Amino acid sequence: MSIEVKVPQLPESVADATLVTWHKKPGESVSRDENLVDLETDKVVLEVPAPVSGVLEKILIQDGATVTSGQLIAILAEGAVAAVAATAQEEADAVTPKISTPVPAASPSLESSGKLSPSVRRLVDEHKLAPQSIRASGPDGRLTKGDVLAHLEHTGNEDDGGDVEDLPAGLSAVRTEKRVPMTRLRVRIAERLVEAQQSAAMLTTFNEVDLSEIMALRSRYKDAFEKRHGVRLGFMSFFVTACTEALRKFPVVNAYVENNEIVYHNYYDIGVAVSTERGLVVPVLRNADQLGFAEIEKSIGDMALRARDGKLSIEELTGGTFSLTNGGVFGSLMSTPILNPPQSAILGMHKIQERPMVIGGEIKVRPMMYLAMTYDHRIIDGRESVQFLVSVKEALEDPSRLLLEL
Repeated sequence: MSIEVKVPQLPESVADATLVTWHKKPGESVSRDENLVDLETDKVVLEVPAPVSGVLEKILIQDGATVTSGQLIAILAEGAVAAVAATAQEEADAVTPKISTPVPAASPSLESSGKLSPSVRRLVDEHKLAPQSIRASGPDGRLTKGDVLAHLEHTGNEDDGGDVEDLPAGLSAVRTEKRVPMTRLRVRIAERLVEAQQSAAMLTTFNEVDLSEIMALRSRYKDAFEKRHGVRLGFMSFFVTACTEALRKFPVVNAYVENNEIVYHNYYDIGVAVSTERGLVVPVLRNADQLGFAEIEKSIGDMALRARDGKLSIEELTGGTFSLTNGGVFGSLMSTPILNPPQSAILGMHKIQERPMVIGGEIKVRPMMYLAMTYDHRIIDGRESVQFLVSVKEALEDPSRLLLEL
């Protein structure tokens, strides 16, 4: 029995998706709920599971295509086995002429010599290369242009009289370029950053914070905290709590501009930027003002893990009222973060570095961090931005303020 595989219902705010990668080929067996293909939207990667066990009979939409909700993308043969359901794959293979000349099985790339594209064949002929001697990385063992260029670079094209050692220092035998399409997430990030630059009057104010007290507090209670709550006591819970208390004092920092109105929020949804292989995403910590330190640490850890695995939902990536970004984990000492529209402010954290500080007339070494807050000057004045940042600084330098809500 043939079963249709369709694009699942996309979130309301998502019009379409890009079909990224098929994890199965026609003729291969699949199990129920096994991921067949990845779909990439502007914000998340969605998996399309197999509705039944059987064999992938036919793929209708190839990698890189744009798809919409409910679109038919493949056909499954329910209950079939791979040995009897490879018709579609055989039909596809029939399109490509095959060379019947027997070749030794010992060479992994030898099979590809009869399937050379014009550009690969031209390179091979120009440099008098034996395709069998080049390791192939293309689909079905095919030799690609990149394989040939890599081979030339590593061998110095000895077959053509070249020698890497004869080249000037720092130059390789072959200079190459590679063009890779931007992912939908990267395109969306680019659009939002440009939008922020064009639509808001961004300004950044700086301060620095002495983290001695927080580091001492963490050192004193980290073992007991982890034993009690099952999660490590990090820095982010202190920063989220300090920012939430500062937002209470300066509600305009928690607001945004819509047309000619200022929209204030009586809740605190804090976005925490997470770097992934696909790009930067900002999952949102809902009602941060109602969460304890352990709940904040667990939520941030869970969201960061699922962000890197592409498992976050659209709802978890939208609706924040204020954001935090930590470039310090990569070694950044100072930066000016860009707003996450439509939010009106973002706090940038940086590397903790020991520096000499004058304290009570004496020079002492302290673990210091630069803070940078970028804000929309259309609704947030310099006085409010500076006072907000000072409030965050005071709470971090004296964590007891967080308990007393001072």
